[in-house]
Amino acid sequence: MKKTLQEIADYVGGRVAGTNDASSIVITGLDNIEGAGAHDLTFAVEPHIDEAKACQAAAVMLPEGVADFPKPALYVENPREAFAKLLAHFTPKLEFPQGVSPEAHVGKDVKIGEHVTIMPFAVIDDHAVIGDNVTIYPHTYIGQYAEVGADSLIYSNVTIREHCQVGKRCIINASAVIGSDGFGFTTRDGVHTKVPQVGNVVIEDDVEIGAHNSIDRAAMGSTVIGHGTKTDNLVHIGHNCKIGPNCLIVAQTGISGSTIVDHNVTFGGQVGTVGHIHIGANSVYAARSGIISDMPEGVFCAGFPVQQHTEWLRMQATMKHLPEMYKKMKQLEKKLAKFEQK
Repeated sequence: MKKTLQEIADYVGGRVAGTNDASSIVITGLDNIEGAGAHDLTFAVEPHIDEAKACQAAAVMLPEGVADFPKPALYVENPREAFAKLLAHFTPKLEFPQGVSPEAHVGKDVKIGEHVTIMPFAVIDDHAVIGDNVTIYPHTYIGQYAEVGADSLIYSNVTIREHCQVGKRCIINASAVIGSDGFGFTTRDGVHTKVPQVGNVVIEDDVEIGAHNSIDRAAMGSTVIGHGTKTDNLVHIGHNCKIGPNCLIVAQTGISGSTIVDHNVTFGGQVGTVGHIHIGANSVYAARSGIISDMPEGVFCAGFPVQQHTEWLRMQATMKHLPEMYKKMKQLEKKLAKFEQK
């Protein structure tokens, strides 16, 4: 694809600055600061503005307010957001023939909407419902009575088990399992007996589920992933959890069963929670946080057990001095012992 810098500016709502002919510069690709070449557009925000000044890109997308930039520039309000929009525009869309492959299996009483693509070796089991414009990649299993909403994209090797519901415009990445059995057992005389997990999973609209996620079905009722929530790869969400809208859940996070998470909560990588707790809205938990009790709204926490992030930073800074403090303490103990002897 070829676009002039002015055409790109018009598309993202920005303005061109630089040499007199900057608007006519032809852009053929997008890349990061290090990889951008003589015909590419890149973007930069602090603290990378100085780095971008020396890059090889034809032009740099910048936030408003950056002055005296030595290269042709495209100024926008939010470079990350505008560049993401451009990436979608410059990347060729994958195209697959619509319809059901003869090598796919479609069970009885399955409802399939319009403009659906079901690729080879996918299995759509009895009574499933597939909405309009859904794309289902090979080796995917859609269970009995499961539903996939319109405009959703289901990648290879995904399992959506019986009675589970996926909303509209969702993306389920490769090898995710939606509706695996919850981890429920009774124990008597050292023997663990399975408790039937007869609920389901409800994934609301505009959710993205990362690769190799496991979202357990409820023992009874529903495990719910709220509208607009995004999960990274290798996330586990236990049975009967209620994850609110617009949450971000980063890789290797584990949320134990029956945990309620309000809206706009961010979990960093490898966060873990106990079950049966309530986590307040608009909160952030740094990587490897361990959440062991109910949490209020609007906090930024870290550590195990979890605490305010500023307190955790102070504690980490103090821990660096522990060997020196321990050495001084031993010296003081010896001096005190001599004093007591006298």
